[in-house]
Amino acid sequence: MTKTAGRITLLLAVGALGFAGCGAPNSRPGAPATVTETSVSVQPPAATSAPAAAGLVTVPDVSGMNHQDAQDAMQAAGLYNLREVDGTGKGRMLVMDRNWVQTGQDPAPGKKVAADAVITLTAVKVGEK
Repeated sequence: MTKTAGRITLLLAVGALGFAGCGAPNSRPGAPATVTETSVSVQPPAATSAPAAAGLVTVPDVSGMNHQDAQDAMQAAGLYNLREVDGTGKGRMLVMDRNWVQTGQDPAPGKKVAADAVITLTAVKVGEK
């Protein structure tokens, strides 16, 4: 292979990598997206405490908290399988977590659950009911 051919091959490979992941399959520019709920699953830290890993976790009460603080409280308790729901039923994504306030949660506060249990956090934008 000549020096020029090698450079062209390298440029084509780099260019292909640059375009990988651009756009989604079957997506049309400008097409509206419909999302009804969002699930967030964060892997717990590698080192977990023995009591939390061996037993059940108590679900904290996050009523009235902003959504970011509610997520932080759940994760601090050892609960990482969090599902987010727009409490208005409009199906909006909770993008700016600090702009949302908790209106509900499932399971209820104080309930003992397995660390991998799904926790549903229902919220509305600050100022909404």
